[in-house]
Amino acid sequence: MLARVLSATVLGIQAAPIDVEVDFAVGLPGCAIVGLPDAGVKEGRIRIRGALENSGFKLPSRRITVNLAPADLRKDGAAFDVPIAVGMLCAAGVIPPDRLAGDVFVGELALDGSVRPIRGALPIAAWARRCRTRRLFVPRDNASEAAVVADGCTVVPIGNVGELVHVLNGDGDMPAPSVPGTDALALTVTADLADVRGQAVARRALEIAAAGGHNLLFVGPPGSGKTMLARRLPGILPPLAFDEGLETTMVYSVAGLLGGRALMRERPFRAPHHTVSVAGLVGGGAACRPGEISLAHNGVLFLDELLEFQRPALEALRQPLEERTVNVVRARRNVEYPADFMLVTALNPCPCGHLGSPVRTCTCSRAGIAAYRARLSGPLLDRIDMHVDVPALAYRDLAAEAAAESSAHVRARVIGARERQTLRAGSDATTNARLSTNEMNRHAALDDDGHNLLERAVERFALSARAISRVRRVARTIADLDACDRVRARHIGEALQYRVLDRPIE
Repeated sequence: MLARVLSATVLGIQAAPIDVEVDFAVGLPGCAIVGLPDAGVKEGRIRIRGALENSGFKLPSRRITVNLAPADLRKDGAAFDVPIAVGMLCAAGVIPPDRLAGDVFVGELALDGSVRPIRGALPIAAWARRCRTRRLFVPRDNASEAAVVADGCTVVPIGNVGELVHVLNGDGDMPAPSVPGTDALALTVTADLADVRGQAVARRALEIAAAGGHNLLFVGPPGSGKTMLARRLPGILPPLAFDEGLETTMVYSVAGLLGGRALMRERPFRAPHHTVSVAGLVGGGAACRPGEISLAHNGVLFLDELLEFQRPALEALRQPLEERTVNVVRARRNVEYPADFMLVTALNPCPCGHLGSPVRTCTCSRAGIAAYRARLSGPLLDRIDMHVDVPALAYRDLAAEAAAESSAHVRARVIGARERQTLRAGSDATTNARLSTNEMNRHAALDDDGHNLLERAVERFALSARAISRVRRVARTIADLDACDRVRARHIGEALQYRVLDRPIE
């Protein structure tokens, strides 16, 4: 007997339908899975047989053939265990075929018959809603994330094979998934800017970067507070909108990093170690998993000790910083992941780290400093809008008891600046860092004083065309924070202050 069951797999953050065909035929007992499955799918036949037998269902001694269509699409993971098991039970006469019409099944089976969670339940639920499927059967641990987007498609959480069979045969009530309330989705800020002492220039740069979505580089000696400042950036960014949160949650769902959350409301902050590989940073591997730049989508990617990262890994950031997406190409796979993130980096001013320190003497030569900074390529540096000096502080500043301004106050100004950008852009809402050339000429036009100041800066520091555009975008953000409709010369002047690495080594 032939049975057909509908399932789905994930390509990038999009789902694709998979038809699971199970055939019982006369011949030597055994099970063969075809349709370009990987080792994890092939091993499923052992898990499925053990799960069914331990749940009280004995399969007939027949030759079993399982086909996963389309056959030219590689299938990986263990999410096909449940649909294959349902197909076997249907072919064996345990479940009537008409009970499966309009249903989608995903899930991994344990040998005791329980259903384990899978990766990518959220994209599959979004696809099931678009296709107007009747019911989506998912593991119980994935039900809350699937229910967020499955409006119009009934999400059925399943805990074991016996429960699944009872629901399909109409012998039991369908359990309802739990959807978290607004309290569970509330934004929590753990790192506050009030903890930072001094560093007024760096704090101001952090606020500007948050308001305009600009990339930021901190330059300073060890222990000056570069990492501390960077980790407080998510606390001053606006909360994720629903569409942003949904897209970010899909990336984490595919990566298997949701940790029981239904919908992410906090902007992600990723800080990979400097030994990360190219595939770990931009995505890849045998299964084409998302990398750190995609996990930082709609959030912050922090690269501490920037010049300790592998040169190929850093250069791989250049295209995603411009395109805001990354294409991961492997054998028989071409997967696109979103990668719209703010890049925040930190490095020492010289090999010993004490250049410009008032308390310690730098032992590096001018040639050594130049060679050290040359490890950061010009094209990548051009894509970083702001280079900010973070000097070492005197003890008097560190011991000051006066509390600095909190993240909540700074965040209110950032949200106000973002609202001005949205109002100015209309339906095509975008941050200043994403302004096109035409939009920049329209919204960030300079007066004569601004042109003259920028012209002198270009001649003195040899700024590239891309660097000039970055300066103008930063100036537009400074004007928004000042609630100014036009970009003035003073805004250009402040934006030029945040280009430390364009200046010659002293």
